[in-house]
Amino acid sequence: MAFPKHALTRRAALLAAALALAGCAGLGGSQSGAGKTINVMTSGGFTAAYNELTPAFEKSTGYKVQTAYGASMGAASDSIPSRLSRGEPADIVILARPALDALVTQGKVIPGSQVDLVRSSIGMAVRKGAPKPDISTVDALKRTLIAAPSIAYSASASGTYYENEMLKDLGIEAQVKPKSKRILSERVGTVVARGDAALGLQQVSELLPIEGIDFIGVLPPGVQRVTIFSAGVSTSSKDPAAARQLIQYFTSPGAAPTIRKTGLEPVAAP
Repeated sequence: MAFPKHALTRRAALLAAALALAGCAGLGGSQSGAGKTINVMTSGGFTAAYNELTPAFEKSTGYKVQTAYGASMGAASDSIPSRLSRGEPADIVILARPALDALVTQGKVIPGSQVDLVRSSIGMAVRKGAPKPDISTVDALKRTLIAAPSIAYSASASGTYYENEMLKDLGIEAQVKPKSKRILSERVGTVVARGDAALGLQQVSELLPIEGIDFIGVLPPGVQRVTIFSAGVSTSSKDPAAARQLIQYFTSPGAAPTIRKTGLEPVAAP
């Protein structure tokens, strides 16, 4: 699977998104949200697409989108579950689907409000200019992980899979886990870029925006784990209707090019 970085310019992507908004019932040009704020908590997997898409929504509707970023899971102080537990304001949460469903069970997200947005694959990167190891097959990936002097992985969905399942399934947990470092509250690519790890594993969409790294590719079939990132309306939302408008926008056909450009695949759009 290839993720070209040049599919659309930022300007073209925002224009496409604005046109999509104009075609969404109740959104286009109404400025109905003038002066109002939608509070969003989003995890890293959707962040690059989200940051490009929200300005067009704000311009078309008049809403101001206020954003808090954090991991889908875990006890880090800035993770989405931790933020919600502290009572931080949220109208929408965007995170890995299993974590979102857990928030529904906990009474923090309205049941039935969940909408799947994107499919996200796991990829790997090295520091810019470093040799690119082979991860094209399962056997090649195993050799690369065994040979790597250090490996950084995320504290969210991809990292949970890596430390709890992938290494065990590959039969190399004892060799590889001791030299692997779980990264909290920081992008894995940033750690790799400054030379604190030789190899980084994270969602493709979280690796591509980082300066100072070279993207190697996605994990091969057989070990790849595709994560669905989804949105839901918080039970504490002061404007659930506005929250649903923004979620509708993220699933509109006009948002799809930007989503693909950032290393994701839309769930709803063709």
